[in-house]
Amino acid sequence: MTSELIVFLVLSLVAVSSALGMLFSRNAVYSALFLVLNFVTVAVFYLLLGAPFIAMSQITVYAGAIMVLFLFVIMLLGAESLAPAKTLPWQRPLAILLAVILAVESIYLVFARARSDAFVAAPDVAVNSMDNLREMAMILFNQFLLPFEVTSVLLLVAMVGAIVLTKQVKGEQR
Repeated sequence: MTSELIVFLVLSLVAVSSALGMLFSRNAVYSALFLVLNFVTVAVFYLLLGAPFIAMSQITVYAGAIMVLFLFVIMLLGAESLAPAKTLPWQRPLAILLAVILAVESIYLVFARARSDAFVAAPDVAVNSMDNLREMAMILFNQFLLPFEVTSVLLLVAMVGAIVLTKQVKGEQR
């Protein structure tokens, strides 16, 4: 076994266990921290694949900015602990059915890909060259500037909305 395979296997165990910890945690702050750990392991996967720009984007955007916003809203709303939820009678059978369908589809795709002799040729251009990063930046800030700015304004409005919703008037208690 190579060192990359060992690192991949260890990281895959960390990614799956942090995802399960996020799902089953009753404390919203712990759940958000498990999600940050999952984002970091995904970033290391990108590093193993030779995509350092995407890895740093993953850390900066998701583990940095988005999770800070999530934690800010969780703390502001005071929703650290989740109350026991009431489940509808049809939710559990539907969830089990969907999980079985997903598992069958995943197994089928793994075996179908293993049997496939399809070969994808490597491109002639280096994927992580500075020219490609420069081209991507030009496209992002020229053609997609409006969606980029709309997303940032939307996140700002969501944060201000959370503050307004939880603001208490003097002398009033929740």
